[in-house]
Amino acid sequence: MTAPFITHIRNALANPGLQAALDSNAERRLNALHQAYASLPEDLQVMRDRAHAVRAEVISNLDSYLPQLIKNASDNGIIVHQASNADQAVQIVLEITKQHSAKLIAKSKSMVSEEIRLNQALEKAGLEVVETDLGEFIVQLRGEPPSHIITPAVHLRRSDVAEIFQEKLGLPYTEDISALTAAARSVLRETFLQADVGISGVNFGIAENGMLCLVTNEGNGRMVTTLPQVHIALMGIERILPTLDDLALMLYLLPRSATGQKLTVYTSLIRGPRREDEIDGPRERHLILVDNGRRRIKSSPLAESLYCIRCGACLNACPVFREIGGHAYVGVGGQITTYPGPIGSVVSPGLFGGTDFGQLARASSLCGACKEACPVDIDLPKLLLRVRAGLVEGDEPVGANNVDEQVCPSAPGHVPAGLRLGLSLYTWIAASPWRFTASQRLAGVFSRMFSPLSAWMHLPSFTGWGYSRDIPRPPVMTFHRWYAKEAQTLEIAEPSELQPIP
Repeated sequence: MTAPFITHIRNALANPGLQAALDSNAERRLNALHQAYASLPEDLQVMRDRAHAVRAEVISNLDSYLPQLIKNASDNGIIVHQASNADQAVQIVLEITKQHSAKLIAKSKSMVSEEIRLNQALEKAGLEVVETDLGEFIVQLRGEPPSHIITPAVHLRRSDVAEIFQEKLGLPYTEDISALTAAARSVLRETFLQADVGISGVNFGIAENGMLCLVTNEGNGRMVTTLPQVHIALMGIERILPTLDDLALMLYLLPRSATGQKLTVYTSLIRGPRREDEIDGPRERHLILVDNGRRRIKSSPLAESLYCIRCGACLNACPVFREIGGHAYVGVGGQITTYPGPIGSVVSPGLFGGTDFGQLARASSLCGACKEACPVDIDLPKLLLRVRAGLVEGDEPVGANNVDEQVCPSAPGHVPAGLRLGLSLYTWIAASPWRFTASQRLAGVFSRMFSPLSAWMHLPSFTGWGYSRDIPRPPVMTFHRWYAKEAQTLEIAEPSELQPIP
């Protein structure tokens, strides 16, 4: 792990406010999730298997489903654009805003917009951008990126929100939730009414009819997509579903996994711009399909990560994320990734490069909680191991049966030199019975000399292991030595005298 990553981890662990906020979120989300799953019409694993199969079908045949979505969306009157990278996506948005002489942009929550750094580009061009999702609005006022895929302000407590509203909105300090939300509502209402362009994300694009599905818990999503005269929807090219029946399946799983609800408050199906006989809705609706590395992931051993439906359940379940939060997931230069947690530790190296973000996969205990929580049954521990092995990019997909046995010809740049040296030394020791036995004896001796061992582990090390966990003290005597010494004094029954357990 690089120094910035370790520094962010240490700071997060030492922040009591952050720890309290993360604990509260995880407990609330997981309890709600289990209760919501109990109301499913079918067995959960059966539905997860079906959802996994649907997403696998889409990603495997993306080159077929994408043209179908484009054609049907265009037939509905949506102006469709394709962007191969972040710069192209930003330029398309800037061109649309320029055509309409836009000055004020109202945004609904969109992880793709965070990914391509859209807000910064729009503001640099002289446009005013207002995030209208309450969590996004709060972190925007603080000048921070979101800390969670679903809950952007998960790292904040009520007092933090009260302070920023007092500073930025002139609201007298109060921790009363109704007063805080009323203050935000009064600001955002004017934004909805005055905005020239609305920008949103897309949860799913339906290939069979070209409709866009937007799932939110706040009315801002519908405001942004209907009140401004121009609506721009940003969508990753992988977020396609073949049919409305497939959407119905996902709508059983997504809200339950994300927020513990049976159904989100607002589920919008958008077909096209305002028709001649309609009194509301935008006169122009644009869909920008963003690649930005997704096709590269599709042709790599990390292709399964594209099955993700961005519910954030793996973040809530992950014991590491629950301790360090989203802002601790940084690249080698200290830049905070858009996608934290277990899925982010796979997606970030895939989208932004293993050299910069491959280290994130080491912030995992590989306990498997993320896989159990995933509504589409993505094997995240397997993908995290592939990132650790440096299997991030590739021109051709690697077969599922041999990818984990593939030998990486050169050590990935994100693997610390100290770790590589340690593993080489361990391999040399473990290859010889007498060397392994001798090392066990030496470990036992040194553990007595430098007791307790856990005190060492808080000293700087190459791998970062021990900053938040302890290693049990090695035994002074191996089991074989103990058995050889004590067997004579033990009363061990002969096999013929052993009785079966009733």
